[in-house]
Amino acid sequence: MISHREGEGKMILGALEAGGTKMVCAIGDEKGNIREQISIPTVTPKETVPQMVEYFKKAKVEALGIGCFGPIDPDPASETYGYITSTPKLAWRNYNIVGAFQDALGVPVGFDTDVNGSVLGEVTFGQARGKSCVMYITIGTGVGAGIYIEGKLLHGMLHPEAGHVMVQRRKDDSYQGKCPYHKTCLEGMAAGPAIEERWGKKGVELVGREEVWDLEAYYIAQAITGYVLTVSPEMIILGGGVMHQQQLFPMIRSYVKEMLGGYIRTKEMEDLEHYIVPASLQDNQGILGALELGRLAHGRNR
Repeated sequence: MISHREGEGKMILGALEAGGTKMVCAIGDEKGNIREQISIPTVTPKETVPQMVEYFKKAKVEALGIGCFGPIDPDPASETYGYITSTPKLAWRNYNIVGAFQDALGVPVGFDTDVNGSVLGEVTFGQARGKSCVMYITIGTGVGAGIYIEGKLLHGMLHPEAGHVMVQRRKDDSYQGKCPYHKTCLEGMAAGPAIEERWGKKGVELVGREEVWDLEAYYIAQAITGYVLTVSPEMIILGGGVMHQQQLFPMIRSYVKEMLGGYIRTKEMEDLEHYIVPASLQDNQGILGALELGRLAHGRNR
């Protein structure tokens, strides 16, 4: 059992981190104790959902939290609340994932983006506890961001798509970008597929090439500089497969300091090592955030 708060909880909660390649399902409690966990390949709803339903039914969960790949509709007042909407994964496009689990399990279901789930995990159980404004950015196959502000996950008209902010191409970089929508947005220039296409190898095969990670850090820092100036977070957490390259962190911090040019003067800017940080929950931040989404849904339905 993985524990993130003292003591055992009384509730039996289901957690689902719904990803484009795999569905991570877990049973835990409101204290952040993960009792068991499985992974199911993401194929089609017809093939994948019944396996997950059976898993949660067997555990007799009292509520379920879902952190889901997107785009999604997280607005409870919307007719398409709980749907995965315009995803490139055609089998899941316009699929009512919340409705499927509510009908099958008959329990409250909490629902948000996978990255909002991750920031919620860090705020509830991780290094961001006690902070009122936190941003979590995942950089892997794609780039996404979750934002927690004043005790709430940010949605607005939809949910943040901060992985698609535009960045300026560096003068020594001729790469045209990978994003099918925006070409040279952050995702198009810095996600895993962009690294592989630009350099001809996957990131894990390029560990010793400093020029690869210097360029990567430059684009990530550009976006972070924009986030600092607009969202003004108290902590920025970087996760995802690309950020397993720990050598990126000092490079990113150095570029952010240079790009801000001394304009923002706060205690956080004086200590970037504790401001721009790696995820703290051993890659469990998403599943722990889903547990908390389930707990919150249970509370709303009492």
